[in-house]
Amino acid sequence: MLHERQRCICQGLAARGWQPSQLRVTEVGCGGGGNLMDWLRLGALPENLTGCELLPERLELARASLPGGVRLVAGDATTLDIAPASQDVVMQATVFSSLLDDAVQQRLALAMWRWVRPGGAVLWYDFAFDNPRNPDVRGVPLVRVRQLFPQAAHLAVRRVTLAPPLARRACALHPALYTLLNAVPWLRTHRLVWIAKGAA
Repeated sequence: MLHERQRCICQGLAARGWQPSQLRVTEVGCGGGGNLMDWLRLGALPENLTGCELLPERLELARASLPGGVRLVAGDATTLDIAPASQDVVMQATVFSSLLDDAVQQRLALAMWRWVRPGGAVLWYDFAFDNPRNPDVRGVPLVRVRQLFPQAAHLAVRRVTLAPPLARRACALHPALYTLLNAVPWLRTHRLVWIAKGAA
């Protein structure tokens, strides 16, 4: 699942002609720093990366695994001190599906959009559907993504990620089954969306 998402992100960067070493990237809900580490592996510079995380124990994991040049901030992302129009990419991965309050979602989306420079993008990865086994998350349909970012110039959307319960069972039998089953679009449960901000 991780490799599939990484490939999609790399394809999106290539389609825009963007070099990671030249990008300023902020991740909302950076957790233990895994996604920021991926940006470093792609060539992003530590001093150009910022991560925000609400849970202190997760932020400590990020601090332990990431180089000191990466800026890590604890607390509510909507109050993060980032200059408007200063970031090339603002990323979130499965954050909005954990926000059950529409108003909170909207405040976070407004903050993320404010940070993105003209010509930059929000990079979105999240559940497209509800998880009937987990009432603490809800899927975010594409129409809701458009509502959250109504000023977007363009949305490049891909359905990705084989349903995790199915993926776990398939890979227990043979890893190649993931690729086989993931070829069926309606078995994919997440969307990866590049939400482009128009040039000034």
